Amino acid sequence: MRTVRPGAQAPARWRAFACGLVLLASCMLAAGASAWVPPLSALFSSELTPDPDTRLPAPTRYSYRGIHTTVVQGVATPLRTRLEATVPADLGNVLAFYRTELGKLGWQEQRDGAVVSADHVELAFVSPLGPGMLALDRKDSATAVRLVQKNASVATNANVMPEPGQAKLVFSNISETDATLTINDRTVTRAAGTHAVSLDLRPGKYSYDVSVPGRPASTHLLDFAAGDTWELTVGRGGEAWSPLLLY
Repeated sequence: MRTVRPGAQAPARWRAFACGLVLLASCMLAAGASAWVPPLSALFSSELTPDPDTRLPAPTRYSYRGIHTTVVQGVATPLRTRLEATVPADLGNVLAFYRTELGKLGWQEQRDGAVVSADHVELAFVSPLGPGMLALDRKDSATAVRLVQKNASVATNANVMPEPGQAKLVFSNISETDATLTINDRTVTRAAGTHAVSLDLRPGKYSYDVSVPGRPASTHLLDFAAGDTWELTVGRGGEAWSPLLLY
């Protein structure tokens, strides 16, 4: 079930797929997002102090903040958690806040591939649960924050963990007819009501199309980064859902 809450709830939908190439029992995936507006006292606070009520570290001072999660049905711990925020503070101060707070939680910053400039920061971490990523961007007089944490044990148990250095794609068909995916010179057809299939891919950009009898096929482009798992699903009505970043 995907739920977006910027103050009102959008229609929810279930995504069902079997966990990987081995025919395990099918599981339900969901992504949730929430956003809210802070009280004025928090917005105009002069200090970047940690909010004790957030799932991932975030300062009490912000003008926007949202949490997005991907979960497996029956598992309380999210597969992937993303925090997005706009903090009315200099990028350097926000970076110092996150290095301090993430360090307290045992996140280890990885120096390889780190990007740190006056307008943009991109850092990789190893957290106690799995890979983490922090991206900061200067936005007028504020800083846009994107913090992601993945849970490696949940991904392994759900059989959506990519091989080292690879990416993974899960193709799921919950419609009442056959559906075909063509990607990387490979064509995969899934009959109605069958388990999903997962494909290992090298990192990179791939064009793909999903086709269902009676509907025109359309070609799209998807960028696969190492360590990412994406899902492509054909819905009950035969419509191709937007790609979902599972892990």
